[in-house]
Amino acid sequence: MKAELVYMLIGGLGIFFYGMRIMSEGLKGIAGERLKSILAAVTKLPIIGILVGAGVTCFVQSSSATTVMVVGFVNAGLLTLKQAISVVMGANIGTTFTAWLVSSMSVFKVTQYALPVIGIGFVVNTFSRKKKTKFLGQVLIGFGLLFLGLDFMKDAFVPLKSSPYVKEMFLTFSRNPLMGVIVGMVFTVLLQSSSATIAIVQIMAFNGLISFPAAIPIIIGDNIGTTITAQLAAVGGTISARRTAMSHTLFNTIGAGYMLIFIYTGLFVKAIEFIVPVELSTTTIMFFIAVSHSVFNVVNTMVFLPFIGVLERASIWLVPKKAGAVEIGPQYLEKHLLNTPPIAMEQARRETVRMLDLASKSVTSAVKTFIENDLTEIKKVGELEQVVDNLQSEITQYLVDLSRRTLSDEESERLPVLIHSVNDVERIGDHAENITELSERKIEQKLPFSDEGIKELTLMWNELNGMMSATEEALSKNDVSIAATVISREKKIDKFQFDLKKSHVNRLNERSCDIRSGVVFIDFVDNLEKIGDHLVNIAQGVIGDMRWKGHIDKESDV
Repeated sequence: MKAELVYMLIGGLGIFFYGMRIMSEGLKGIAGERLKSILAAVTKLPIIGILVGAGVTCFVQSSSATTVMVVGFVNAGLLTLKQAISVVMGANIGTTFTAWLVSSMSVFKVTQYALPVIGIGFVVNTFSRKKKTKFLGQVLIGFGLLFLGLDFMKDAFVPLKSSPYVKEMFLTFSRNPLMGVIVGMVFTVLLQSSSATIAIVQIMAFNGLISFPAAIPIIIGDNIGTTITAQLAAVGGTISARRTAMSHTLFNTIGAGYMLIFIYTGLFVKAIEFIVPVELSTTTIMFFIAVSHSVFNVVNTMVFLPFIGVLERASIWLVPKKAGAVEIGPQYLEKHLLNTPPIAMEQARRETVRMLDLASKSVTSAVKTFIENDLTEIKKVGELEQVVDNLQSEITQYLVDLSRRTLSDEESERLPVLIHSVNDVERIGDHAENITELSERKIEQKLPFSDEGIKELTLMWNELNGMMSATEEALSKNDVSIAATVISREKKIDKFQFDLKKSHVNRLNERSCDIRSGVVFIDFVDNLEKIGDHLVNIAQGVIGDMRWKGHIDKESDV
């Protein structure tokens, strides 16, 4: 009998999880990319971020999903740390909607409609031709499964009413709220879902297994446990992403800390009983728990709203920048300078110089990986490429905004040239990634390369490396003479490409070269030559001769 109850509980929990996931995916499918665009468009007003976070979380039925999306946006540079904190705070409010949804089963016999809803959802999802309608069917299936799982869990808990051990355990929670907080935290970490923990607590309360005062600490602990998802999502991400996850943990942990004072004194329970206009009973206790969950998160958000800056600084202090770490966002693009076009143009140029420096480092790491058969640099190339891509977007948008101001003739001519240069820098970063892919193929397939071949590639790389340094200096100093030397050096790169391909063909004819290694060798040489082309484009931008733009701007070279 006990085994059967355990199976019902595990199965019910599994159905609940699966239903929630299906429903969440269906809702996200209906919304399409709008959810992402809404999140990415969060303004600098924290209250807007909170409302957006709450709204998106209500829609996707998962604060974890919203938080993970936010961490992803911070990782990509679409949100600043301060903006992300406000969205995460809103997500905590939005996640309480699930508790209200679960509470409906105590008043309405929602569970008896679960199976018909699943059937209708299946028909809609299977036979509809429209994508949106299919997703609607998926939402109905998820909704039905969610309540079916709750029904199984409810039945599994019924026999536990008569267990004196269970009653004593939950009585301990009401006497020692701190223990209840720990239990709620551990359960949520294990289940990876705050909604599931709250649902289980509500069902146990509905079955008379746990009192309302004993349920509250578990709810508070649940809010701490749910932050582990963001922490996991931020592992391996940018420093800003890790700081976002840390701010989520701080927000919920500090909130739980000061809220325990009101729980120990009994003021929290009295406040909820005052807010809810009905008498506490087994029928209404689920609503009391839902209200408690909402009150905690709303109050905590209101308390922290004026201190988002403090939370941001604390997160930065707890997650310090490591030596060599690169900030994903721009450092020189100040919006208030747009009204002073000459200064704004200079700032955009400085940011482009920084972008070129990062792209150059990316290429250097990629070449090192190839020549030294060392894959440890590959992660660094990926991180730098992400920063370069983000800077391309940021600088281009900044220059587009600048173009709407009143510009002099000289500034009007320089602006499109700088945009072209930014695009060339971004393509250099793309070639770095191409080289790392060649490195992986070379190492994983154990492709043999002769000492002569590696020596030739090293000589070509040394020349290109000097060309990159000169291009960066020319762009930094806006020096026409240095830019001219960059253009003259391109002939050497082209000659290297011709000579290396010729010597490679000779090795093939002599059968002293593996044909698979030869393909990788040629691709590597071509990537170096194309980087040289983009460096020439940038140098021509410094000189300002628009006739050169497009001379080597090949669309198919990435």
